[in-house]
Amino acid sequence: SWPRPGNDHYIPDGCGPRPVRGLWGRANIRDRRSPGNGAREEGRQQSQLCPGLPALPKADAAALAPGSAMHLPGNASLPPENPSPGSGSWGFPWQRLDPDIPCCHMRKLVLSGFLASEEIYINQLEALLLPMKPLKATATTSQPVLTIQQIETIFYKIQDIYEIHKEFYDSLCPKVQQWDSKVTLGHLFQKLASQLGVYKAFLDNYKVARETAEKCSQSNNQFQKISEVSGAVDSTFLILAPLPTALLYKPIDRVTRSTLVLHDLLKHTPADHPDYPLLQDALRISQNFLSSINEDIDPRRTAVTTPKGETRQLVKDGFLVELSEGSRKLRHVFLFTDVVLCAKLKKTAVGKHQQYDCKWYVPLADLVFPAPEESEPCPQVHTIPDHELEDMKMKISTIKSEVQKEKAGKGQSRAIERLKKKMFENEFWLLLNSPTIPFRIHNRNGKSYLFLLSSDYERSEWREAIQKLQKKDLQAFVLSSVELQVLTGSCFKLRTVHNIPVTSNKDDDESPGLYGFLHVIVHSAKGFKQSANLYCTLEVDSFGYFVSKAKTRVFRDTTEPQWNEEFEIELEGSQSLRILCYEKCYDKTKLNKDNNEIVDKIMGKGQVQLDPQAMPTKNWHMDVIEMNGIKVEFSMKFTSRDMSLKRTPSKKQTGVFGVKISVVTKRERSKVPYIVRQCIEEVEKRGIEEVGIYRISGVATDIQALKAAFDANNKDILVMLSDMDINAIAGTLKLYFRELPEPLLTDRLYPAFMEGIALSDPAAKENCMMHLLRSLPDPNLITFLFLLEHLKRVAEKEPINKMSLHNLATVFGPTLLRPSEVESKGHLTLASDIWSHDVMAQVQVLLYYLQHPPISFAELKRNTLYFSTDV
Repeated sequence: SWPRPGNDHYIPDGCGPRPVRGLWGRANIRDRRSPGNGAREEGRQQSQLCPGLPALPKADAAALAPGSAMHLPGNASLPPENPSPGSGSWGFPWQRLDPDIPCCHMRKLVLSGFLASEEIYINQLEALLLPMKPLKATATTSQPVLTIQQIETIFYKIQDIYEIHKEFYDSLCPKVQQWDSKVTLGHLFQKLASQLGVYKAFLDNYKVARETAEKCSQSNNQFQKISEVSGAVDSTFLILAPLPTALLYKPIDRVTRSTLVLHDLLKHTPADHPDYPLLQDALRISQNFLSSINEDIDPRRTAVTTPKGETRQLVKDGFLVELSEGSRKLRHVFLFTDVVLCAKLKKTAVGKHQQYDCKWYVPLADLVFPAPEESEPCPQVHTIPDHELEDMKMKISTIKSEVQKEKAGKGQSRAIERLKKKMFENEFWLLLNSPTIPFRIHNRNGKSYLFLLSSDYERSEWREAIQKLQKKDLQAFVLSSVELQVLTGSCFKLRTVHNIPVTSNKDDDESPGLYGFLHVIVHSAKGFKQSANLYCTLEVDSFGYFVSKAKTRVFRDTTEPQWNEEFEIELEGSQSLRILCYEKCYDKTKLNKDNNEIVDKIMGKGQVQLDPQAMPTKNWHMDVIEMNGIKVEFSMKFTSRDMSLKRTPSKKQTGVFGVKISVVTKRERSKVPYIVRQCIEEVEKRGIEEVGIYRISGVATDIQALKAAFDANNKDILVMLSDMDINAIAGTLKLYFRELPEPLLTDRLYPAFMEGIALSDPAAKENCMMHLLRSLPDPNLITFLFLLEHLKRVAEKEPINKMSLHNLATVFGPTLLRPSEVESKGHLTLASDIWSHDVMAQVQVLLYYLQHPPISFAELKRNTLYFSTDV
């Protein structure tokens, strides 16, 4: 029953409001009730409030975005008159924290709520440990219930988890009870997060513990009775309970809860408060833990019974693009313990239950992955040109901007829905047409099926999940029509992925992700058992799917590669960074006929959440990601889009970077800066056929070395260029143009370029765009034309280097046109909108000149037609 309003604050417990015992004057905040009464009552209340807890899915680190806030009632810290239980356990079921409540008071409310749920968790741990003491006491007698080894296996790390949380609770409680604005507690959360390795050890042991408990229960009547009694204490938690799967999720739910609390604390902690960096660090550690757990957990759910009477469980599901009869189809693929089923959603009338239609299935006993040399030549796949994909991204971003404007102006909901529908259609098209990585599965009885994926990480996940299941004793079978119907019918309720992964399916309060530049240094790796040729790739998500963004060099014949390579990765609404470690294969017989590429072996893979609140922006933050026994050390920091727009002139005028192009050419007595000529010459000499030239990031340390050499006018610059990786040279050229104090096409003419490219009449556009070139200062114009002809020569090798004119325009357009800080303030309204209208126009301007017949400096100057630049 609820105390009367006005006595004290009401605090949520995540599943429903609950007062914090002890904060209202009780002498002992720890509830020492015996498991026979109070703890059982606690468990009963918990299960009533959270009836769905045992079926919790795997921890969703992505769902813990900044929008996921703790909720309190509208204008006070009091609960509703009639609190509604059963609101779920992933967040607090009240409304958003009131912005009018002082920041300090908000922190206390958040912490008090967390203390309440922490106490319940400690009670549950105590109840779980209760049977351990009598079991240990009998272990040394002549008639032991369990051996010491069995007890240690079943109760592995539970005592440690209990002690960690008790220490945390005992330290935090007095700080909240004696609250004042100067209290610091970030170190407590940081310490709690640093001990999450204990949870990892507990989860790694979980399967063995469960199997041991089940065997002991079946073979030992005394133990079975203890299990039943203990199970009654808290059936949602105890490892000995008949359905102990929920225990696997309980610790994860605890980390998830503390991660939500860290979000809320950060939201209500001033950036200059001593706790702020400590809470940031704790949040980062917690999210990385949740990501690593997601890699390891199989969220299996009971589906239907097989003909042999065994339970068939869902292991994994997701949306994949299948190449069927020459066209791309989006399928929902379900991997069960003994079969993979490919389905699509049926079109159903409004109000009717949605159902899946099975397209095909393959028993895992019959499923094989053809070796590259055994695969058949792939039928001709219609690939969409890169420029069409980029155009679609621009359209999507434009619609996003229009939706935001409508919302800001409180536009009609019908107009917003119309825009969202259009955005979904465009994103669906992009999702369908972007993937190019082949993933073929073959039925040994004859037929093959080909999927196209956008991420090698994803392909590896599917392959590994299937191969893990195939290690068991599986038998071939054929499903009857009724069995197939039952299995397909179960897919809708069993699925773990409910929505097509497009941003238009996101809720309004979900994190939009990061927009800007992620700087990553891949330092080294260790844990390899034998020497190999090793490299890493980096993937980030963008527009609902993952793409590979960078690749280290191959470190040959080593067990401890030392790459120390830095990359700058452009983020477009990204929420995750994936790192994959490969062994390079030089055997040409391993050619995959689906895409004519040699298949390299994935040695390990891992994922890190990119959270806006936890991302370091000033200093590098070093971290280690563990993958399949391998540890990769890396550092990262983030630069937001608005910060990356700033052009800062060099303070010293002796170098070339950050110095006006007219000053450099005058000093050098040249028409085109020496750095531009030398970089272009080197790229054309040995990099024009390099796949992804200008798109693939070069090693940042190499780029900085070249920058310093050009700035110092080093005599050995030509030797350095000949020895340097070609992507570093391409990166140096891009950096030079990016660091000009004003863009190559000038701030003054920027508005005119934007208006000129928007003209519809071809003749008017031609006259305007040519006149704008004539209006450039001579050093700028000559350098631009020199670069233009080079980029056209690069695009001529598109079949080999995969760099079309549109790709090159996308890379160089914003660099050559992006306005300096003063000008940009009037043009970029949303820092998060990397594909803003201006950026799209910048790409289109360069693309116009790239697609134009050769432009001669002399002819431009001979032309005497004059047009106003005020188009």
